[in-house]
Amino acid sequence: MTEVPRPSDTALRVAQFVPRTEAEGPGHRFALWLQGCPLRCPGCCNPEMFAPDRGPLVTVEELARRILSTPDIEGFSLLGGEPFAQPGPAAALCERLREAGLSIMIFSGYTLAELRAQANPEVERLLATADMLVDGRYEKDQPDTRRRWIGSRNQVLHFLSSRYSPDDPRFSAPNTAEIHFVDGKLIINGWPELANRLRP
Repeated sequence: MTEVPRPSDTALRVAQFVPRTEAEGPGHRFALWLQGCPLRCPGCCNPEMFAPDRGPLVTVEELARRILSTPDIEGFSLLGGEPFAQPGPAAALCERLREAGLSIMIFSGYTLAELRAQANPEVERLLATADMLVDGRYEKDQPDTRRRWIGSRNQVLHFLSSRYSPDDPRFSAPNTAEIHFVDGKLIINGWPELANRLRP
């Protein structure tokens, strides 16, 4: 991915991506982790993504082109870091992908109530793109081993559109972790507790 010279509302600070995964939501999905998180939950499986100034800046246009050129994916999952730390360009990206027919799943350390209480138009715009939102701080002492795509028991999966139903059997399948090589980099993603065990 090409680095652009300075931040703007048309670029995102990117930590990593996996072009095809089943460990970050239903079906085959393109998963993108954004760089920077003000919440810094103890025990987070991605502490290297806390700092807001690491990772390349990538334009929304380039990201959309790359994601939409990935064959046979059902949706797009946005993780971090904290996606709502970059709500404007994240919303622009998700709007493009949703218009193209992909489903949108967002993982946030903020609760849905906290996000709505911000009364921030860019946050509302990003929320409006989401079919599903997993919300809440990661609690390392409350690992969730029963619900798929959920890190700790306090977190909630919100169905924000009618595209998916809680009755879909994919939501009750076992949690998984995956290992990928992307651009020469080893990435372990999926169930946080298991992913942490697999890291060197």
